Amino acid sequence: MAIITLTTDLGDKDIYQAALKGSILKLLPTVNIVDITNSVSAFNIQQAAFILKNSFYYFPDATVHLIGIDTVFSTSTRYLAIKYKNHYFVGADNGIFSLMFNTEPDEVVEITIMQDLKFLHFPLADIFVKAACHLAKGGKLSEIGIPTSDIEKKMNLQPVVDKNQIKGSVIYIDSFQNVITNITKEFFNNVQRGRRFILYFKRNETINHLSWHYNEVPEGEKLCLFGISDHLEIAINKGNASGLLGLNLGDSVILDFE
Repeated sequence: MAIITLTTDLGDKDIYQAALKGSILKLLPTVNIVDITNSVSAFNIQQAAFILKNSFYYFPDATVHLIGIDTVFSTSTRYLAIKYKNHYFVGADNGIFSLMFNTEPDEVVEITIMQDLKFLHFPLADIFVKAACHLAKGGKLSEIGIPTSDIEKKMNLQPVVDKNQIKGSVIYIDSFQNVITNITKEFFNNVQRGRRFILYFKRNETINHLSWHYNEVPEGEKLCLFGISDHLEIAINKGNASGLLGLNLGDSVILDFE
């Protein structure tokens, strides 16, 4: 069965999500629609990129991922359809793809499907849906757009190594209030090389042990570990790390190595 996933900032209180799903089902009644999330903060492409980058590869090959972030009609905005690692992505060329992909995509087209005037302010339910359904039915990228290699670039804030120290920052806070940093497991291992460390963050809090799971410490105790995204997380076992530790998006964290 064909699969189309949704990653949007549409929420669940208004008509927009229903209009989007209904438009998909009109064109492809047998498709399996999967919500990755419709709760991305409005226009927050960094948040959407983090979520989709760390979830798309759990889906079968040929899954189509429809991205509804910052898609309001504009004469200056291009819409792209992309093949990357045997998956398809449809979204606005607003920098999100450069934040998601670690390597060059296999194929990119600028979508040339004509805008239906009745959907002028909601191209997500028109152009994007038509492109996604076309790909979900096995259609070719070349049939819905013209090849391009020009993708808008945005840069993720990268951790910095200074002698025996990594300076990182908070890039995401999940629904459990776990605090996720921009320090990946690979980056950490390359710098650590088996050495002991101390993790410093707000309010002079420290952690000097890497846990394997959240329940490794008593309830209410803080810990750090590499979670499902392979990024270093600061958490509290059955607690609210972000609120209790005062950690917010953009805050700094420091790893000192012996």
